Amino acid sequence: MAAFTGWAPQQKGLILDGCAGPGGWSWGIKHHLGLRDLGIEWDVAACATRRAAKLATRRADVSTFNLAPFLGRVWGLLFSPPCTKLSAAGNGIGRKYIPLLSDGIRRMFRGEDCREEVRKAIFPGALVEQRKRDVKRPESKRRSEEELVQAARDDAFVTALMLEPARYLHELLGAVDPQVPFEWVAFEQVPAAEPMWRVYAEELRRLGWSVAVGVLDLADYGGGQERPRAILVASSVREVSLPAKTHGKVWGHDLFGGQVLPQVTMAQALGWGYKQRPAPTVTGGGTATGGAEPFGNGSRQAMLKAMNNPRHWAHHRPAHTVSGTVGHVGGKQSGGHLNLDPVEGAILQTFPANYPFRGNKNERSRQIGDAVPPLLAAHVVSAASGVPFLQEALTQAA
Repeated sequence: MAAFTGWAPQQKGLILDGCAGPGGWSWGIKHHLGLRDLGIEWDVAACATRRAAKLATRRADVSTFNLAPFLGRVWGLLFSPPCTKLSAAGNGIGRKYIPLLSDGIRRMFRGEDCREEVRKAIFPGALVEQRKRDVKRPESKRRSEEELVQAARDDAFVTALMLEPARYLHELLGAVDPQVPFEWVAFEQVPAAEPMWRVYAEELRRLGWSVAVGVLDLADYGGGQERPRAILVASSVREVSLPAKTHGKVWGHDLFGGQVLPQVTMAQALGWGYKQRPAPTVTGGGTATGGAEPFGNGSRQAMLKAMNNPRHWAHHRPAHTVSGTVGHVGGKQSGGHLNLDPVEGAILQTFPANYPFRGNKNERSRQIGDAVPPLLAAHVVSAASGVPFLQEALTQAA
């Protein structure tokens, strides 16, 4: 069993970020915890976004990424495998293969590389689903058999990416004479992935790690939308638990004397319905009408400038008081089709309004909809690593 000991929270080594996307983990931990990671991402537009945001990036396929140069240097591991094969917004084929994927995870932990076997097992069912969907298309838009086969292979490949964190863990945990102790992990996915995170938890506990798994909602941590995510946090050196909520539908002081703030609505986050729109707080540490500057000097002004641009506000926005979910920008919300533009979607995901998303509108919208919300990411990594939020660290130092 691993021994749980106290230690001074600081960045002790490299943080690897698998399936890093446009920078949700990276931006959150950089600006809230003072940490840096190396993002591994294949998508060209997401890599361009990361580089524009000055985030360390390796354009690479996580399934073939060579970990050898990093063994013994990694302190923490982040992972957000693609959610499209598990989510309701995607085709959901991955949900049919949770038992297969769970067995694959266990085998990968034991050094048995079964990824290709799992892909081949998923492919026939994926092809059946592709053909079913194709029949429903207008005849002029139906795909060739070759195209359907390739799409099914892609579905199988992406679904099997849920095994990649196990490959990384097996290699990182097997490092000989590490320069840096490998101490913590934090994983995120759609709620449908929770059963697989629990398999990861079983395997990590078997190796002596402390682990916590559950579904967290961005609305409970200061975000202006309901965005439930399946989360795993684990540590080899300290007892961990999921981060405590900072916001709630019922607010005040909790049982332990901590303050729970009221949830931030979409209207408050976006400034809808206000003649003079307040500076929206999209982070913990302030209320919906002001508070601590969440994203550095000047970004609040940039946010307000974007939101008060006449072209941006082509029509009057209703003062919505409900929390919805951003999904993919322009997608269906809890109050109907709100047709969010990328700036609004980014704000609801707790990115700053001037975050430099790259690509065409569809590529930017996809990145925003798929991203880990930076604010939630920071809370999760704080729980996994023990590193406090920067304002808390300053308070402790004073």
